[in-house]
Amino acid sequence: MPQNLFPLDSTKPFTDQQVTGHNRWHPDIPPAVTVKPGDEFRADCREWFDGYIRNDDSAEDIRTAPMSKVHALSGPFRVAGAQPGDLLVVDILEVGPIPQETGPLAGQGWGYTGIFAKANGGSFLVDQFPDAYKAVWDFSGRKATSRHVPHVAFTGITHPGLMGTAPSTAMLGKWNTREAALIATDPERVPPLALPPEPRDAVLTTLAGAEHDRVAAEACRTAPPRENGGNMDIKNLTAGSRVFYPVYVDGANLSVGDLHFSQGDGEITFCGAIEMGGFIDLRVDLIKGGMDTYNVHENPVFMPGNTPPQYAEWLAFSGTSVTLDGEQRYLDSQLAYQRACLHAIDFLTTFGYSPEQAYLLLGAAPIEGRFSGVVDIPNSCATVYLPTAIFEFPVAPSADGPVRIDPGIGAPRA
Repeated sequence: MPQNLFPLDSTKPFTDQQVTGHNRWHPDIPPAVTVKPGDEFRADCREWFDGYIRNDDSAEDIRTAPMSKVHALSGPFRVAGAQPGDLLVVDILEVGPIPQETGPLAGQGWGYTGIFAKANGGSFLVDQFPDAYKAVWDFSGRKATSRHVPHVAFTGITHPGLMGTAPSTAMLGKWNTREAALIATDPERVPPLALPPEPRDAVLTTLAGAEHDRVAAEACRTAPPRENGGNMDIKNLTAGSRVFYPVYVDGANLSVGDLHFSQGDGEITFCGAIEMGGFIDLRVDLIKGGMDTYNVHENPVFMPGNTPPQYAEWLAFSGTSVTLDGEQRYLDSQLAYQRACLHAIDFLTTFGYSPEQAYLLLGAAPIEGRFSGVVDIPNSCATVYLPTAIFEFPVAPSADGPVRIDPGIGAPRA
């Protein structure tokens, strides 16, 4: 096992640890640890809400989840010798939940999926699902099951939802300028169009006093993916993956967190993966001058791992860019994917699941989302591939009609 350079006590909040990470992006956040090219190391990671979500049958914690505290990131890890213009090579060696089998915090043998309420960020299908719901998933080895979505079991494609390098001062300014301009187009929108800098609850490793306050007032939130990588939520960044990150500051300052036991493409409930606390093993290296050599100046390039599960049979649902009210949109691939998801949810309710259970399942299980046609005006076509092997009952349509399952206690609603 690689040396753990970022050990965390799973019973303590982020700010009470021996080593403190951060929850904002800024070039002046001091690195927590220094590593060298070629080093292999382990980092513990808190779940993204730092233990706020509980293993119970209530969704009140999802409704009140404090967005000002996310994401709880481990790092930054300074890579000795890294300079702006280099490519940082990151190999993901292993990812897993906190080893303990019991405990109150996410990752200790369990994780959770949440549908976020409209007032607290919403979700991909916020107009159809405006309220907060939760599903807790239990881990047995690599398998996940849930009392809130029964009769399914699947192997987790475990991965970090968030990993990235620090932005330069110029890049940080670009982010803040363009996102402020977007917010200004509809400043009262619920959910908001973007999240501006928020000094409240900012954690910035060792910064304190006036310098902490300055950085907290300028730092960008970690919610969206950006040029530095960040919260990309790519389910295929599994063990065995290699990622090439642009370097914008001396040392690169790599950070990681938001570990997922499993996720469907799109993380469509917003808190749509199976969120967990856990560990990640990494190896880092450098390609000097690699940004110019390979024309990778923005956004990372990656080679996905080949870890299982690799499903062979699927039931796929399609959608086009027509709204539920029948309005035609021009090649709107996001709308087409929403419609495909809604068609899958409607289908799963015929077996006895509630719409919310079906939605939570699509967020957590390793569904495949694809843009299937983006050129045939006016309709884009998107598809959702649902692996049939995750179900304990036959899901393909047949002349016998759908099996009726016991939906159990259902998904808690706030």
